[in-house]
Amino acid sequence: MPIKKITAAQGASYLAELPESLPMATRYLLQEMQFQHPGGTVELRVPPYGAVQLVGGLSHRRGTPPNVVEMNPESFVDLALGKVSWEELERAGNMLVSGARALEIRNLFPIHEVR
Repeated sequence: MPIKKITAAQGASYLAELPESLPMATRYLLQEMQFQHPGGTVELRVPPYGAVQLVGGLSHRRGTPPNVVEMNPESFVDLALGKVSWEELERAGNMLVSGARALEIRNLFPIHEVR
């Protein structure tokens, strides 16, 4: 069964209602990142709300992927919206980055065109 897409109107509503709508806003922003940067090279995890695979190149299907970036939902939303920088999250220890190509997604933030 395919995952139901969050429309741009719904996403805008979730973003306007932060922090109450954090789970759905997180899912919407992950969906947008996957739409804008499809691929399977780096897995971006934002537990407990979701994970997406991004950046063209490798195709990972089973087990732990070789390139992973993980952060909490609040940090992810702030980074995606440009409220905090990648470097600030690194310094604060608010993300886990592993794998030779994981850092490739740092330039995908902030999300400039949230539909």
